[in-house]
Amino acid sequence: MKTMQHRILIILIAIDHLALALLTLGHCVRGETISAALWSLEQSGKWPGRLGRPLVDALFYPLERQHCQASWLAERYLYAGTQP
Repeated sequence: MKTMQHRILIILIAIDHLALALLTLGHCVRGETISAALWSLEQSGKWPGRLGRPLVDALFYPLERQHCQASWLAERYLYAGTQP
């Protein structure tokens, strides 16, 4: 059985997915979060990633170091079906 904290996390991630789909008008990778998208954009040298990734990482700094990279890796492994 999932704890309430886990359920809230799932809901927040779903809201994140929806927000990205709305912000990009559906031009995003299925199941990608804003954090992972910012990491990908920064790695591609695009300005939204270069500006947004440091802001999101700073926001999550007390909880997790390199949040955007960690999100990107987690999604990559999730959809590839492998573990890091």
